Amino acid sequence: MAKGKSATIFFCQNCGYESAKWMGQCPGCHQWNTFVEETISTAGKGKSGAIRSAQTPGKPVSLKEISLEDEDRLTTHSGELDRVLGGGLVRGSLTLVGGDPGIGKSTLLLQVCRMLAADEREVLYVSGEESLKQIKLRANRIGEFNEHLKLLCETGLGTIEETIRHTKPDVVVIDSIQTMYQESISSAPGSISQVREATGVLLQLAKGLNISVFIVGHVTKEGTVAGPRVLEHMVDTVLYFEGDRHASYRILRGVKNRFGSTNEIGVFEMAAEGLREVENPSEFMLSGKPEHASGSVVVCSMEGTRPMLVEIQALVCHSSFGIPRRQTTGTDFNRVNLLIAVLEKRLGLQMGNCDAYVNIAGGIRLQEPAVDLGIVMALVSSFKNKSIDDKMIVFGEVGLSGEVRGVGMVQARVQEAKKLGFTSCVIPKVCMEAVKDITGIKVIGAGSVADAIDLL
Repeated sequence: MAKGKSATIFFCQNCGYESAKWMGQCPGCHQWNTFVEETISTAGKGKSGAIRSAQTPGKPVSLKEISLEDEDRLTTHSGELDRVLGGGLVRGSLTLVGGDPGIGKSTLLLQVCRMLAADEREVLYVSGEESLKQIKLRANRIGEFNEHLKLLCETGLGTIEETIRHTKPDVVVIDSIQTMYQESISSAPGSISQVREATGVLLQLAKGLNISVFIVGHVTKEGTVAGPRVLEHMVDTVLYFEGDRHASYRILRGVKNRFGSTNEIGVFEMAAEGLREVENPSEFMLSGKPEHASGSVVVCSMEGTRPMLVEIQALVCHSSFGIPRRQTTGTDFNRVNLLIAVLEKRLGLQMGNCDAYVNIAGGIRLQEPAVDLGIVMALVSSFKNKSIDDKMIVFGEVGLSGEVRGVGMVQARVQEAKKLGFTSCVIPKVCMEAVKDITGIKVIGAGSVADAIDLL
């Protein structure tokens, strides 16, 4: 009787929290109305426990006995992807690539499969969303493929597992994890139970057979589909593909990486033949910048070890309503309100009756405090209708007292500005000592917001 026993458990669709009863608010992520009911099978639990207790204990290995070789990482021949992965694809790793539907995840991974197959690596591409002919049509747009890339259209997890064990490829791509189905679980494909079970099986295959596995996960704003956030603790690396699907740019950002930094990003451009790497993101982000326009300033932000020059645009105008409007795109809304308050208190600029709009050109999101001074300069430039020198960049963190605080990696930022032809750079005054040996560009130190504003 206990053999066919089943239980009902409630899962949070946002974070995967489990509960024996339905709750209005999730204790894990504090979101409302995210619990769904699912039936799971409890058969065989006692038997598996008995088998586990009868197993022989494992043999611990000393850390000094473990040797690392160059073959432990596979190069994907995509400089941007290798940078985000921390130097290449680690053997036996499980990598989750998340993003909105249609953003270009499948195209990127198919290009990676093509380059790995060109190195005579055995690659298995498992698709649960497209047929073989549909994948062929997309592949013809990317380029020529050789016989080392094998395709499999299957959603049954058992069949996929047997195929991987039989063929033993070097790299496996699962597109997507929401379509995988395990017959022993009664819930529908895409549910949290199915997604967790599929990821657990793939994790065992990756570690046991020493193969690298990519899994694709879709994200929806409504949270109706079990997205990558449920799986982040199970995988080794989490990559998010960001950007507007109607624009040409794409940002690949590492959110979690056990083998490298999580601050690196990769920049791609969507073209007719697929995704093209953007080797110089600064030049790409500044393309189309207006000349001698008020409210426009160039800042330097660090993304991992890469300095990136980005244009900040601001528009300040008198409001015709009782409550002025504030709107930001690409930066923190509350941070902009704080900086406006600093301008009103420390400089006496009456912006309380003005609408303020701040935009980060190029569609990239900037959260680094070093862009504070750029936002302030853009706001004042638009408020006074005075343009900033087109060959000047600014960066620095602004405090509540109006002081400009120091930031890290100043030399790399100034060198990047010099390389792209900028003639002057406004930096925090406390960082002047770090750039005293750099020639060919005028460096100006600003101790406060008032010092920077005097340059207008």
